[in-house]
Amino acid sequence: MKKNIKRASIYLMGFWYIYIGIRHFVDVDFFLSIMPPYLPFHLELVYLSGLIEIILGSLLMIKRFQTYAAWGIIALLIAVYPANIYLAFNEAPQQAINVSSFLASWVRLPLQLVFLGIAYWHTKPLK
Repeated sequence: MKKNIKRASIYLMGFWYIYIGIRHFVDVDFFLSIMPPYLPFHLELVYLSGLIEIILGSLLMIKRFQTYAAWGIIALLIAVYPANIYLAFNEAPQQAINVSSFLASWVRLPLQLVFLGIAYWHTKPLK
């Protein structure tokens, strides 16, 4: 049972990261609006993070690369966390993507930690 849940979560998360990665190219303005102003090359970073999400999501679903992809997802989630913090504590990006301060800070920030935990769980190979 646990094995089936883990397998399902691997595919669910893999497809989720692919979907979000594609959104980086389709809905660029959404991601640009939550970029902290102190970071350079906003557009390039949006495209780069989207490409990395697509690659890691795809690799997560290939057993041979699962562990590496999961560690890559952990690194990616840590790398993009400043954008989530910027969103949580600044009204302009919240208005730009039409999200409340509550959702940005009390839902989105902790949810990122849940995704980190799931990614860590996926670093352990499915046997």
